[in-house]
Amino acid sequence: MNETTFLETVIKRDRLIVITGLGVVVVLSWVYILAGAGMSRNAFEMTAMTNNAPAMMMQPAVWTPSYAVFMFFMWWVMMVAMMVPSAAPMILLFAAINRKQRAKGAPYVPTGVFAAGYIIAWGGFSLLATGLQWGLERAGIMSAMMVATSGLFGGLVLIVAGVYQFTPLKQACLRSCRTPIQFISHHWRKGNGGALRMGIEHGTFCLGCCWSLMALLFVDGVMNLFWIIGLAVFVLLEKTIPAGHHLRSIGGIGLIVWGAGMLIPALL
Repeated sequence: MNETTFLETVIKRDRLIVITGLGVVVVLSWVYILAGAGMSRNAFEMTAMTNNAPAMMMQPAVWTPSYAVFMFFMWWVMMVAMMVPSAAPMILLFAAINRKQRAKGAPYVPTGVFAAGYIIAWGGFSLLATGLQWGLERAGIMSAMMVATSGLFGGLVLIVAGVYQFTPLKQACLRSCRTPIQFISHHWRKGNGGALRMGIEHGTFCLGCCWSLMALLFVDGVMNLFWIIGLAVFVLLEKTIPAGHHLRSIGGIGLIVWGAGMLIPALL
């Protein structure tokens, strides 16, 4: 086997390892969600109860420190399941460039370090989401089924999310997510520490792009499976398909109209 053939074999093997690793993480995260994220009911049962929330009565959750930690990990795993697929092109590009750096004799940096930085960024969002959920439940704006009980609140969240789709910040963050090569060229750093920082930076851009969409989970149920899948698919398409920027606008208009439909009756 000559040097070129050997290098091609190594590249194919490394790409397969990265893809397999991402696939395992995503599948395990979705399995955890479908199983109910540690709750007494699975996601299908929770979704059915969410859709019948007005007729269902549940005891409000007692927010002990252990319960707060549990909810934080529920949010974090959910974010991994929903967001990592859309980050796969960036992670695979990092792995490819890292392989070329290694071929030139540069130190090898595991792709998992970069991916860990991305996941850490969404861990920060999960922490904020957990605190917000606690506050909303305490204020009576969210039920024990983790569904918004106020049409006013739900309408406002939908409208804010829709308007945000048209802001310069959303467009800039989405552009960074849709053009991995541009991100790499402006943010490349050497070493494990540099890779971790790059992952956090890319995760922050992704967070800036999608935080308002993830906030929609508070409207129709944090554990509403159809809502979770719908948002995950929308984010994936928005970031990866050629017409993603048009999808951003269509989604924004749809959210504003939907929010207005909830808000107006709540104000009357």
